[in-house]
Amino acid sequence: MMDSPLALDRFEIAILARLQTDARLALNDLAAELGLSHSACWRRVRRLEEEGVIRARVALLDRARLGLDFLVLASVKLAQPNRANMDAFEAAVRRWPEVLDCYTVTGAVDYMLRIVTTDIKAYDAFLRSALLEEPHVQDVESRIVVHAVKETTALPLPPLRVD
Repeated sequence: MMDSPLALDRFEIAILARLQTDARLALNDLAAELGLSHSACWRRVRRLEEEGVIRARVALLDRARLGLDFLVLASVKLAQPNRANMDAFEAAVRRWPEVLDCYTVTGAVDYMLRIVTTDIKAYDAFLRSALLEEPHVQDVESRIVVHAVKETTALPLPPLRVD
């Protein structure tokens, strides 16, 4: 069951937009930018955290600067995509730090994965020792990313409205 979207006012939308660009921004500075008092801004940020809209505040790392600039999009087909096999595969995926994202999808395959490694040899090792070792995996099709046109973590927020 999916949660229904939280009703947001223009200040909360502005807070989310600003924190998506810089989560390190001091609360006093954020409040001043938005024309809110410190306590009003704090209450809104706290509500957004408590409601799970703000799940975490993290540092975004540069993959290339860390030597992790080999990116692969892999489609995975399970031999028998039943609940037990899917649960087992998903548990394995959660243990692999190389897998950045994993999605159950519709169509000819069961999962799409975004995988990062240092180079093609490291990906081949991961493929052979982890992904293809999973007993329920029937097929993996790998697509090597040549160039990232757009990478963002920022969600599209509703336009700010004037109340």
